Amino acid sequence: MRPDARTSSNDALSSAPRSLRVLVVDDDRDTVLTLMALLREEGHETKGVYDGHQALQAIREFDADAVIMDIAMPQLSGWDTARQIRELIGPARPLLVALSGQYTKGADRVLSQLAGFDNYLTKPCDPNVLLTLLASVKPTAA
Repeated sequence: MRPDARTSSNDALSSAPRSLRVLVVDDDRDTVLTLMALLREEGHETKGVYDGHQALQAIREFDADAVIMDIAMPQLSGWDTARQIRELIGPARPLLVALSGQYTKGADRVLSQLAGFDNYLTKPCDPNVLLTLLASVKPTAA
């Protein structure tokens, strides 16, 4: 008996990686644009903003599955922004990934965890490491 073609195509769709909504936050525009291009190439929906205040506004509107955020930003640091995101939404989601070229010591990693970040990467980060982290995220229902 031949398997139903609809079942086969449904299995293929369910095993394919699903698109995530990823918010990229960094005061360096080149970093934002580069990360957004990488993530879009992988099929993710992205939004880029350039400071912590914009990130807090975007988190309310964009419903991100993951946030990749710089630590060293003017006015509102990544640590402060992460704390506020966790206060607004809670610990379950979105995945918060800290990204820093300035704060790279062990204590900075601990501060990131205390602020609510789930992961910590140093700049320049390996794109494969970032994509592996995102692969573990379950997207919200469309």
